[in-house]
Amino acid sequence: MSAIVLVDTSILLNVVDVPGRNQQRNDVFDSLATRIEDGDHLFIPMAAIIETGNHIAHISDGGARRAAAERFAKAVRDALDDVAPWKPLNFPSHEDLSAWLVQYPDSASKKVGMGDLSIQHEWKHLCQKYPMSRVLIWTVDTDLQGHDRVPR
Repeated sequence: MSAIVLVDTSILLNVVDVPGRNQQRNDVFDSLATRIEDGDHLFIPMAAIIETGNHIAHISDGGARRAAAERFAKAVRDALDDVAPWKPLNFPSHEDLSAWLVQYPDSASKKVGMGDLSIQHEWKHLCQKYPMSRVLIWTVDTDLQGHDRVPR
């Protein structure tokens, strides 16, 4: 049965081949092939797009930074144009962002940043919207790995 999958920054960094953040690239592509074969519905949260862009902007080597930025821009454009195996999620509404900000001080005190908090909220929203579907966050980051709801 296909799943609804939120693609975390850690996955996008490997797909885009960002130097220093691509150590699991082969495993990620193996998993991506399986997810496509299984018919999973892949979505990139806005936070993952922004965080990936920020990581790329901090690459010290200018040539590597430019090359990664071009790969990133193409990957996101492909998603927008329905060419990639995933689709970007819409930017959060004013109400969503306000609700996230209420929780952010507690989140930050637990060392969970705004990006991860927003991805967790997207996961909860999709769990509610699709109660009969498996919904998970695909990540290699241990902070988000426990977000996998399998319907009973």
